[in-house]
This record gives sequence, C-alpha cells and structure tokens, in this order.
Amino acid sequence: MSLNKTPFFELRSGSVDTLLFVVKTPDLDALRTELTRRFEATPEFFANDVVAIDVRRLAASDNGGEGERISLAELETLLKSVRMRPVGVVALPAQTWAIQWANSGGLPILEARDRRGAPKPSVDEAKPNTEAAAVIEAAVAKEPPPAVPQPATIIERPLRSGQQVYAKGDLIVLGLVSYGAEVIAEGNIHVYAPLRGRALAGVHGNLDARIFCTCLEPELISIAGIYRTTENPLPADVASKPVQIWLDEEKLMIEPLRLT
Repeated sequence: MSLNKTPFFELRSGSVDTLLFVVKTPDLDALRTELTRRFEATPEFFANDVVAIDVRRLAASDNGGEGERISLAELETLLKSVRMRPVGVVALPAQTWAIQWANSGGLPILEARDRRGAPKPSVDEAKPNTEAAAVIEAAVAKEPPPAVPQPATIIERPLRSGQQVYAKGDLIVLGLVSYGAEVIAEGNIHVYAPLRGRALAGVHGNLDARIFCTCLEPELISIAGIYRTTENPLPADVASKPVQIWLDEEKLMIEPLRLT
C-alpha cells in the first residue's frame, strides 16, 4: 500500500478560518477585566471562536526589538475561560520569548495574513519542531477559499428581552429590538424599527459589516469586536435617529441616514 494512502486517515492541504486576537497591552489584569466585562454582557459573542494570539503589537516599533512581554500561558488560560479556543501564536522574529514558549510545548508559531497590513513573521523564523504544529501552520497560512454567500435572515416580529437571533449572513429585523434582546450577524444588520437592545455585526471579523437602523437607542453596538455601550452617551444628532454604523480602522463611525 502507498504511504500516501490509508483507509484510516489523510493529511491534506487546507485552510482554517481563524480570528486574530491582537494583544495591545502586556497588562493581563486589564485584559482580564475587559474580556470578562464583554463576556458577561454578551456571552454568545465569542461562541467558541478559534483564535490565534497576535503579539506583534507588543514589539518595539522604533528599533525592531522584542518589545514588551506577556505571559502566553496565562493569556491562553484567560481566553479559554471566555470560550475562545487558541490554536497558535503570531509573532515577529525579534520576539524570541514568544518563539521560545512555542518551542517549549506551547501553541505553535503561525504565519498570519491579516487585512490591516500588520507585519508577518519571516520565513526563517524558528518554529516548534513538531509535525502537528507544521500541519496547523500550513493550514492557517494558506489563503481561505472564497466565501459562499449566505442568504439574509428576515425577522418579522419584535424581539423581546432575553431573545437572541443569529444570522450567518445579513440580518434584517422588521420589528422592535427591545432592551435585553440581542441580534448577531456575520454580515450586516438592518433594523427597521427602534434598536434598543444589543446589535453585533461582522462577528467573525468582517470589518466591512455595517449596522443600519431607523431609531438608535442601543444598549450595545459592535462591529467585528469593536463595540460601544450606553456608558458612552450618543451625540444628539444620532440618538433616537435613523443611522448607519461602520468601522474606520478601529473606531465605530455613526452617521445620520438621509431618508428623504
């Protein structure tokens, strides 16, 4: 029998859909506080997502040095506690502390191709010497296949407190989204009534997703993980008004809709 063929298993080239958890601070306590707050507000937001821990933002930008460090073992445990599933680490060649942790039996070092143009690791970077790590790295590094368009989900009834709707594509709600209700979509969200609960668009990292509503009075709005709550009052020109919401870099932009 050929070594490449067996009835028991196969090794194939493939792609894995994964998010980057971009670490911007080495302060684990601050990360724990913010992750816990978001998880308690929207426990389904993370939904057992597979993530790669991206520590490139911690690197020293002025001289290419290794920069600040964070305990990857503690961070891995923290992410698991809020239903994220870490599968690897993305680091720069100068961040030897991350590479050494990977080589000592932690998560494998991965190469990432993200849309925001963050530098990617050198091909000469040290990697964990395990076959499993090589298989995962090859899968994650490949370009993902073209996404299959998902039909829009249409909800014709009002959503009451405690109700939640999830859509693989766009989500269109024709009734009120009450306080305590939650609408979540991998694409855009359209609410043709007051939006008073939580709206989370682009939940799998779709930076181009938008939220549209005819009356903005939300508890929380979020696009691709960037969110805003009622703790930060809305400007008068958009509060209780028809608006569209989109992402500009890492800032939520809210603009009045001109309906006439």
